[in-house]
Amino acid sequence: MRVAEVQRNTAETQIFVSINLDGTGQRELDSGIPFLDHMLDQIARHGLMDLVVRAKGDLQIDAHHTVEDLGISLGQAFAKAIGAKQGIVRYGHFLVPLDEALSRVVVDLSGRPGLFFDCVWKRSVVGQFDLDLIHEFFQGFVNHAMVTVHIDNLKGENAHHQCETIFKAFGRALRMAVSMDPRLDAQSIPSTKGTL
Repeated sequence: MRVAEVQRNTAETQIFVSINLDGTGQRELDSGIPFLDHMLDQIARHGLMDLVVRAKGDLQIDAHHTVEDLGISLGQAFAKAIGAKQGIVRYGHFLVPLDEALSRVVVDLSGRPGLFFDCVWKRSVVGQFDLDLIHEFFQGFVNHAMVTVHIDNLKGENAHHQCETIFKAFGRALRMAVSMDPRLDAQSIPSTKGTL
């Protein structure tokens, strides 16, 4: 089983993340930010990853530190769980619609951090959640998971729908990328370099 736990404690946040890449989508989510929990739920359910998130942050200031540090912690846990990346598919991509919204996410478990994020939100907040923080979450993730991720919202008039399609597509793309390739032996690295 490809599993990992990360504990991150700073003056701004206290975070625990546990991930099982070979799970069934079970989750326990308590970030202190209901909308973020809803988005993390999409990753777990659609990525078929078991996910535990417990976070306490300085939400009296705003959600920035908590969201960014959760992205960092999830990225660190993902990197630990995926290990040497032997026998994996490596690449993943998915398009997800939700009513009028459509998003595409493409993932490469490359060993190189890169986020390419193209989304123009139709409004700046959902409820009280600042949608600028979505970029911060994914930036934290890619920097610490050491992966390349392209995120494109192709259509959308409802900001909640835009956001939800991104997280669903991200979960599905990760699910594809971490899958074991039946045509590779368990020791093979899917790279001409011999390492990822």
